[in-house]
Amino acid sequence: MICSHIQNLINYSIDNGLITKDDELVVRNMLMDALHVADWTDTSAVDGGSIDDILKPLVDFACENGVIEDTTANRDLFDTKLMGIVTPMPREIIRDFWEQYAVSPEAATDWYYDVSKKLNYVRAGRIAKDLKWTYDSEYGSLDITINRSKPEKDPRDIAKAGATKSAAYPKCQLCAENMGYPGRQDHPARQNLRPIPIDVDGGDWYLQYSPYGYYNEHCIVFNSEHIPMVIDDAVFRKLFDFIEQFPHYFVGSNADLPIVGGSILSHEHFQGGNYTFAMAVAPEEYEFALTDYPEVHAATVKWPMSVIRLRSSDKKRLSAASAMILKTWRGYTDESANIYAFTDGVPHNTITPIARMKDGLYECDLVLRNNITSDDRPLGVYHPNPTLHHIKKENIGLIEVMGLAVLPARLAVELEAVKTALLNGDDLTSDPQTESHAEWATEFISRHPEFNAYNAMDIIHAEVGAVFEQVLLDAGVFKRDESGQAAFKRFIDTLI
Repeated sequence: MICSHIQNLINYSIDNGLITKDDELVVRNMLMDALHVADWTDTSAVDGGSIDDILKPLVDFACENGVIEDTTANRDLFDTKLMGIVTPMPREIIRDFWEQYAVSPEAATDWYYDVSKKLNYVRAGRIAKDLKWTYDSEYGSLDITINRSKPEKDPRDIAKAGATKSAAYPKCQLCAENMGYPGRQDHPARQNLRPIPIDVDGGDWYLQYSPYGYYNEHCIVFNSEHIPMVIDDAVFRKLFDFIEQFPHYFVGSNADLPIVGGSILSHEHFQGGNYTFAMAVAPEEYEFALTDYPEVHAATVKWPMSVIRLRSSDKKRLSAASAMILKTWRGYTDESANIYAFTDGVPHNTITPIARMKDGLYECDLVLRNNITSDDRPLGVYHPNPTLHHIKKENIGLIEVMGLAVLPARLAVELEAVKTALLNGDDLTSDPQTESHAEWATEFISRHPEFNAYNAMDIIHAEVGAVFEQVLLDAGVFKRDESGQAAFKRFIDTLI
């Protein structure tokens, strides 16, 4: 029977253009070797199915026959190893990408995203398990996602990873050396990763997709060198250069300071994709002129966080204007607004930049960030306040800034438990799954006398959306009240 399942993967690979019929016998022998199968029995393949359906019996066989230990990490390492056998070499993927690019940038990324899913590098089957909905806020339609695509860590894998001396190669999960890497307990396998080399502002970079993308064609653009992320003058040139090459994508960078930055600050990278976030269509509020940059349109944006939008047909002048605002903000202090550029010589001000093409013009949103902490807010003054941590405690990075909440997997279970407890009239504080949500749920249920079994989850989802809206308001350095907006204009006055 295992031969039928091997043949199924071979047929899938041929049908999807990963290998050709000429490759079949070599691929068969490589798969047999990986699975420790000594003899081949000619047999018909079983019914096709999705790539997850095709891989599962092969991984099950490996577990049942002692090829691998049956843990979450080992299963992921092994199914990636199998896909690596049918993955074309980099030169083939790169050649086909640029052939498609000669047709159009959209054709190239459409093809590359499709093949990344066929290779199971983009794990579309797992991404489909994420819970998603929208919330109509004062600032537009916010996207809410509960991330269930990344597998839960197995205690045995955690123990094994802790007992194994961690290797220093690759230096991080963004390094180019990950392509083809077999992985280990504390580092994912990447035999099916084939990033595309691109030129960004005269430097060697790569383009790939996120294996657990949060939105359509969620891509990662990363430096070929393992160098730290820095928000400086050059970052704007890089962002605009990328969107000039891929004008149907947006691209942005996490901030470069702890708390307000991304999870990987050690390797310079951007995130982008083919998606329109609520922030991108948020209206402008207060237009102002930059005296030294008359060719650049400037305005604040109606958004929970503090955003300056710049737009121009001249990317060099737009880069210079963005760099000027960055420099000014880096050194800006307004004690009356609780904004401090430095404390004890430690910098706190930085920017989260997002670039896109819009109506033939270059557009850049500069989101002002500050990572100062206090005794009562050790996770950050401009961070979700403690009453919101039952929903969102993690850092607010680039994706959240633009209006997409990435919420922890635990909420998938906990919100169901909250629903059940409210419908049954149970004590929310008596269950570990609902205890942290008790005060929040008790408050919102008082505002929803219509709450019943048919609308319960819709109401809960809306209330989660309202929490995320407040999360973004908390992250804004200039608050949305009268005094906060007056303070924002004081900063703008230093720019003009």
